[in-house]
Amino acid sequence: MNEKRTVRQLFDQLRGTFVRDYLSRVKVRRVLKYALYLFLALLMQNMLFTQLRIAGVCPMILPAAAVAVGMFEGPIWGAVLSLILGLFADMAFVENMILFTVLFPAISFATGFFSTFFINRRFFAFMGAAFLGLLVTALVQMLHIIAIDTFSAVMFRTVILQTLWSLPFAVLAYLPPARWIE
Repeated sequence: MNEKRTVRQLFDQLRGTFVRDYLSRVKVRRVLKYALYLFLALLMQNMLFTQLRIAGVCPMILPAAAVAVGMFEGPIWGAVLSLILGLFADMAFVENMILFTVLFPAISFATGFFSTFFINRRFFAFMGAAFLGLLVTALVQMLHIIAIDTFSAVMFRTVILQTLWSLPFAVLAYLPPARWIE
């Protein structure tokens, strides 16, 4: 009887170790997928979307990517991955000191929180959240310019134009994470 108990305890211990290792491998694999996804979003932002100007306004896909990560990975992992995205975005956009490093995790955390408790993770909810994320990003960029320089009413036109011009490209930010849902 003592041997059976020992064998059973060993089996339970091995099974628990296997489950923990498997789950950690799956999590690492998923984080690597999101890291590649965010790296490609940053590359597209810097190489492709800077060339697509309407009235001097470039579309921004990075806030939509932060929304997607927060929506599909939850508030904590979304904020962590968006923090890394914000760090690299601030390195790419030298005019912003720590703007994206602070803003993207906040957007991602808020989206993750609301998608956990209040909204679903479907396309139209994502587009609404992406619209709000893009609008907040444009408004914070405007406030940053106001703090450095001066206010002009034309800035509101730029905020609206940047938000609306970025919204069609937010669809690109939705597709990869939506396919990774288990």
